[in-house]
Amino acid sequence: MANEVRVNIGGRDLILENGRVARQADGSVLARYGDTVVLATACMDRRATEKDFLPLTVDYREYTYSAGKIPGGFFKREGRPSEREVLVSRLTDRPIRPLFPEGWRQETQIITMVMSADSENDPDVIGVVGASAALAVSPIPFAGPIGAVRVGLLNGQLVANPTVAEQKTSRLNIVVAGTESGIVMVEAGSLEVSEDTIIDALEFGHAEIRKIVAAINELAAKVGAKKVAAPAVPFDEELYKRVKNEFGARLEDALDTSKYPKRESYVLVDALKAEWTGGFPETEMEKRKLAGSAFEALLEEIFREDVLVRRQRPDRRAFDQVRPITCEVGMLPRVHGSALFTRGETQSLATATLGTKEDMQRLDLLFEEEAFKRFMLHYNFPPFSVGEVKPLRGPGRREVGHGALAERALMNLLPAEADFPYAIRVVSDILESNGSSSMATVCGGSLALMDAGVPVRSACAGIAMGLVTGDDGKYSILTDIAGAEDHYGDMDFKVAGTREGITALQMDIKVTNVSIAMMREALEQARRARLHILDIMQNALPEPRKQVSSYAPRLITLTIPTDKIRDLIGPGGKKIRSITESTGAKIDVLDDGTVHIYSADSASGDAAFRLVSEVTAVPEIGKTYLGKVVRLAEFGAFVELFPGTDGLLHISEVAEHRIKNVRDELKEGDQLLVKVLSIEGNRIRLSRKAVLREQRDKQRGQQPEAAQPSA
Repeated sequence: MANEVRVNIGGRDLILENGRVARQADGSVLARYGDTVVLATACMDRRATEKDFLPLTVDYREYTYSAGKIPGGFFKREGRPSEREVLVSRLTDRPIRPLFPEGWRQETQIITMVMSADSENDPDVIGVVGASAALAVSPIPFAGPIGAVRVGLLNGQLVANPTVAEQKTSRLNIVVAGTESGIVMVEAGSLEVSEDTIIDALEFGHAEIRKIVAAINELAAKVGAKKVAAPAVPFDEELYKRVKNEFGARLEDALDTSKYPKRESYVLVDALKAEWTGGFPETEMEKRKLAGSAFEALLEEIFREDVLVRRQRPDRRAFDQVRPITCEVGMLPRVHGSALFTRGETQSLATATLGTKEDMQRLDLLFEEEAFKRFMLHYNFPPFSVGEVKPLRGPGRREVGHGALAERALMNLLPAEADFPYAIRVVSDILESNGSSSMATVCGGSLALMDAGVPVRSACAGIAMGLVTGDDGKYSILTDIAGAEDHYGDMDFKVAGTREGITALQMDIKVTNVSIAMMREALEQARRARLHILDIMQNALPEPRKQVSSYAPRLITLTIPTDKIRDLIGPGGKKIRSITESTGAKIDVLDDGTVHIYSADSASGDAAFRLVSEVTAVPEIGKTYLGKVVRLAEFGAFVELFPGTDGLLHISEVAEHRIKNVRDELKEGDQLLVKVLSIEGNRIRLSRKAVLREQRDKQRGQQPEAAQPSA
């Protein structure tokens, strides 16, 4: 039996349907918004695993048939997930993961598939809603449902789920996910908007989320799925009391990172845990596991009591204090731009590379036939950054997500492509990590761009905020959180921006009792920290360098008539290939007649400029050119001014005296100076006589006479 609910969001109906397709999944929902349709399914394994963490997998797929397209490339089927699919998978995973019961250990998989895409309604947010609804109608235990909505800012007005076209002109693009009682996830990019605008968008978005949650609850009630009971997490109170009495004081000392560096503190804690669990024989593995759980619970309690009761952080910093920061620019001699940003025990080495249009990344998108990505930011997290030994593999979901956040923070600050037509790639290699490396990437990436001579609108900095809440209503907001504060805290709140406003924001909340007032306070505390970091960055490099690196491609820009584009390219691209092969320069030709010449040195650039100018030059009335006689006739000669451009030199304009035969004065192949008398359509009239007269007058020291063409 099919069940359906509808809710109006942003002036369009969101339709959630269950019972018609994918009926063997534990939960399935077909979500439709406009003509965009997403199938979301939820399945669980029937047996619990031995893993001591939540075994949840979330996958999002965009099938090209949904937009009436066939995949590009050699293999005409979808392959490994694209970067966008990875990011949307994370967008779905982050808000639902904290809402599973603590003891849930059965493998759980969420799959969302785009079945129809109408090019107006973005399927990513619809997929998040569909995943939540699929869980709600399934027997899988889940403390939801959640809703999700995108909020835009168009003409000063907040808009729910702006269309794909509207997103391109919106000053704010923020995805908010939450339950009926609170917000649990935020992902945003913006054009230097204020903290107050962000808060308004969160409140606006949460009001829409409540409507979606009510609709999902209505659908779940119609389906009436019976939830599986999640087993309680085994915990031994006696063991907890014992480890607290025997190890509490020593553990508090080991956790004091004002006394011990991060690695030394970790070694001390591991040694205490080994000493504690080693007191239980290997034959009693269950007892050992319970002892380990008691130890971990004590770690969390010490941290939370320190922050909420004793009002102190693990490293004894003030709650709003940023760790020491150093910035170095121009560290690597042969790269186009580089910066080393160090904040406490977190360090990012950022590099900026400038390239040509050929270096831009081609994107295969659902809604666009062909798109190119001009700015790329890639984030790498090698294992040595945290003192670990692991194999080096390709970037995982975490690396892709962190890079996308930093890219979003810097992207809107770049100059327009028309003003700075380089492809730009920033790479952030994390050399040390204890705290937000993605925000260190924003700071280092901003400095690297400026060091490369990219005329960014403003420097950009990022900071990670934390929140610890208590059952009695107490809470503490922490600036520049480190490892333990991220692990045991209730919120991870990353904010990036300039002095003028916020450019990117990401927030993940583990609890549902975070109020708008808390968020407002956290944003204000983050703003002060951001300004502090920007002051330090300004001391290192106050503004972008005036010139790009000597190792970057040299750029020459000129504009040619659009009807000359065909001449420059030549049949089958033959002409432009010959220029690039002979000079070594790269040439990009745009549809509006703009030509960009990239070269490794000025000599090759000048040579390419000269050849392009010759091919595309347009004669001007009154100007003198050195031409070549290409054909003789009884009435005159045809003179080539530029390759492919000839003019007629009438017999009466060949010499100052009267001549009977053109061949008495000229022969094919002669080079001579001629002046353009007139241009009528494609007919160009030339005069050699006017040039000779001007030369004669100049020799006599007289002013040139005006050319009087003969009939």
